[in-house]
Amino acid sequence: MFERPATGQRAVLVHLQFGIEEFEQADIEFRELVASAGADVLATVHGRRDTPDPRYFAGAGKAAEIAETVAELGAELVVFNHGLSPSQERNLERLLKCRVLDRAGLILDIFARRARSHEGKLQVELAQLRHLSTRLVRGWSHLERQKGGIGLRGPGETQLETDRRLLGERIKNLKQRLEKVRARREQGRSARRKAEVPTISLVGYTNAGKSTLFNRLTGAGIYAADQLFATLDPTLRRLSLDVGEPVILADTVGFIRDLPPDLVAAFNATLEETRSAHVLLHVIDAADPERREHAEEVNSVLAQIGAEDVPQIEVFNKIDALEGGAPGIERDDDGRVVRAWVSAATGAGLDELQAALAEVCYPDTVQGELVLPIGAGRLRARLFELGAVRDERYTDKGECLLSVALPRGDLDRVCRQEGIAPERLLNREPEQVCLT
Repeated sequence: MFERPATGQRAVLVHLQFGIEEFEQADIEFRELVASAGADVLATVHGRRDTPDPRYFAGAGKAAEIAETVAELGAELVVFNHGLSPSQERNLERLLKCRVLDRAGLILDIFARRARSHEGKLQVELAQLRHLSTRLVRGWSHLERQKGGIGLRGPGETQLETDRRLLGERIKNLKQRLEKVRARREQGRSARRKAEVPTISLVGYTNAGKSTLFNRLTGAGIYAADQLFATLDPTLRRLSLDVGEPVILADTVGFIRDLPPDLVAAFNATLEETRSAHVLLHVIDAADPERREHAEEVNSVLAQIGAEDVPQIEVFNKIDALEGGAPGIERDDDGRVVRAWVSAATGAGLDELQAALAEVCYPDTVQGELVLPIGAGRLRARLFELGAVRDERYTDKGECLLSVALPRGDLDRVCRQEGIAPERLLNREPEQVCLT
C-alpha cells in the first residue's frame, strides 16, 4: 500500500549537475526559491550525472544517499531542482518515505502563496491542477485494480475516474472564468487603442527590480521586496511623460529559468498585456553576474508567448550596486534608444529613461531647445500658451532660449502663422540639447 506522505517544512534539497551549466549561480537561485516557499533547509545533496536515471532521476546510489540523509535528519520533504516525471516522484516517495517536490511544483507553490487578486488565484489554481492531473495516480495507487485481493477489485479505478472527472470539470470551469478575465482585459486594451494610449510593459527576470522601478515611475506603492516572485498580480498605472498624453505602464510577473509550461499557459490572460504593448522595458539586474543568461531566459519566454517582435529597451537596473555605475542612455546606429542604465532605488537615470520613453511613444514630438530671435515675442507667447515651455533663458545677444516639448504639428502650425521656419529655431550648438 502506498499512501501519500504528509507534507512538512523540514526539507532536504537535491541539486545535480548536468553538463556545463552555471552550477553555483543555479544553486544560489534554488536556495532562494526554497526560502521563498518557507521551507526549513536541513541539508543539500549535490552530485553529477550525464543523464537522468529513468527510475529515481538521481540514480540508485545517490537515491540511497538521499534516503539516509532524510532518515538521519528527520526530513519531511525533499525538493529537487529539476523536473521529475510522475513515476520518478512516485518511486522516490516510496523510497524516501517523505513527500517529494520537483522544481515546477516548488514554483507553483510559491505562486500559490503570493497570489493576492482573484485573477491571480484563478491562474495559479489552473496551473496547479494541470500539474496535478498528471500525478493524480500517486495518491491512489493503493486502490489500483491490478493490486487484486478481496476488497481491492474495482473501486480504485472508479475513484481515479471520479477524481479525474472532477479535476477536468474544475479545470474547464477555471478556463471559462479566465476567458471572461481575458475578454475584460481585451476591452480595456481596445479602449486604449482607440484612444491611442501607448502601453509600456515591464518584463524581466524575477527580482530584477521591476516593481521598485514601477513604483518610482508611477508612485503606485505596490509591494516590492528583495525576493523571488514578489509580484504576481498585474498592475496598470498611468505614467505622465514630459510630452504627449499619459501612457499606461504595466508591471508583470517575473520570469525564471525552467518556468513551468502550465504556469505560462495559465497566465495567458495576464501576459497578453505584454504581447500588445507598444514597447517592452526589459529590466535587467546590472549587478547580476548571470545577467546575460537571465536576459536570454526572458527572451525565450517572450518567444513562447508570442511577444518576441515587440520593440524592447533594455533597462539595466541597480547601477548603485556597480562600482562606477553611471546613469545614461545608449542608442543604436540609427539613433534609436536600445539601452538605459538606471537605479530604481536611488532614482538615478529615471529622468533620462522617461525622456527616452516619450521619444519612443510619441516620435512626432519636439523635445529640445529653440533659439528665438529678437522680435519673436508673439511666437514666445504662443509657445507659453500651448504649455510647451519647460525652461527659459537668454543669451548675451538677447536671443531667447526656450526648452520646449510639444507635438511637432503644433510647432509647425504656430511657426507658420508667425512666418518663421521651425528649422531656423533649432539650437545647433553641440553643448545644447537638440531637437529630436
